[in-house]
Amino acid sequence: MSIETFTPNTIQFTENASRKVKNLIDEEGNERLKLRVFVTGGGCSGFEYGFTFDEDTAEDDTLIERNGVTLAIDPMSFQYLSGAEIDYEEGLQGSRFIVKNNPHAITTCGCGQSFSIG
Repeated sequence: MSIETFTPNTIQFTENASRKVKNLIDEEGNERLKLRVFVTGGGCSGFEYGFTFDEDTAEDDTLIERNGVTLAIDPMSFQYLSGAEIDYEEGLQGSRFIVKNNPHAITTCGCGQSFSIG
């Protein structure tokens, strides 16, 4: 008899994103800040990604630490973000945190900030 364990897909918090979070927290001078990523209804594709800095976490938040900084995700958002990658990029659309390679997103809008699920 074998025992299988289920490990949910984790969210990847990239080196680039964690470094930028650390820089922004250092500039702000508030070590309690965490980057919070969330999903809300709206946007041109049905759901929209959001990012904010937050000092507080809830008991049921998922916390991912990298390089001394923390990414916080609420349970509702986690179900839509599991398996995705949180990154930071600088490009023609400016500098921003982004969600990449979200396995739950069937379609995304041109700017990459909203998505639909199947």
